[in-house]
Amino acid sequence: ANAYLKAIRQIVRYLQISDGNMEEGSLRCDANISLRPMGELKFGTRTEIKNINSFKFVQQALEYEVARQMKILKAEGQIIQQTLLFDSNKGITIPMRGKEESADYRYFPDPDLPPVEISESWIHEIKEKMPKLPEEMHKEMVEIYGLSEYDASVLTAERLNAEYFEEVFKVCENAKLASNWVTSELFGALKKEGKDLESSPISAKNLGELIKLIDAGTISGKMAKSVFEEMFETSSEAKVIVEKKGLKQITDPNVINQVVEKIFAANPTQLADLLAGNDKLLGFFVGQVMKETQGNANPKLVNQAIREIADKHRK
Repeated sequence: ANAYLKAIRQIVRYLQISDGNMEEGSLRCDANISLRPMGELKFGTRTEIKNINSFKFVQQALEYEVARQMKILKAEGQIIQQTLLFDSNKGITIPMRGKEESADYRYFPDPDLPPVEISESWIHEIKEKMPKLPEEMHKEMVEIYGLSEYDASVLTAERLNAEYFEEVFKVCENAKLASNWVTSELFGALKKEGKDLESSPISAKNLGELIKLIDAGTISGKMAKSVFEEMFETSSEAKVIVEKKGLKQITDPNVINQVVEKIFAANPTQLADLLAGNDKLLGFFVGQVMKETQGNANPKLVNQAIREIADKHRK
């Protein structure tokens, strides 16, 4: 029941019908429940719990009512068809009135309310204008973008999340990186500041541009986090911050090779061990090169250069 209600709330939010906040009265729930023995085809007598105003209370009310009815049935008692209220303070259901049958309501047409005729063309027009619903968006995230079920769930929880991600992807064209930066870095920063995505200081376009710089090897992941922090504080563009701080990653093989040779010359004992087959020292030399370049060298290219130059020393 809880999952069903949350799915309804998600749909009305996607369609921008309502914010679906139960506590504020935008969405309420009347829960009907009846029990019957396993294998029994005939339904049991039902009760209705009226006007429940939170997901938590829906679950609590249903759990209490199941237990209450089960206790009565096990004692060979009879369930009374009635309307109930849920007392959230006591965690119990309270009888409100006897449950009427449909005949008791004495329905009759109201002459002041004319019939509403809904044409097929209008239905078709509405369908054409409808945005993608959560289930369809989730499927696309997994099948088209190649994201995990978890990431897809986070990104499709709200329509704005999904639309923001898609805008980021249009710029950077790397779904996995886009997902990681949106769900981890951006959502984490927003939560820390008590903000929502609508008030994010970083636009989808700007975040996409930052990811492009990472993907192209222009800046490292570590540099990107520093750039991201300033983007979040100032709403500046990634390229502007990178240029201002001189954060461009060193990707020139000749420059990296020179630094590797310098580090090898400064550490002859460790170099001898590396050449003798102690591959654990690769990490040591990568660290030394990164230190020498103040973290600006591309780690992948550094690793590659160390291996290649070490092989030359062996010959």
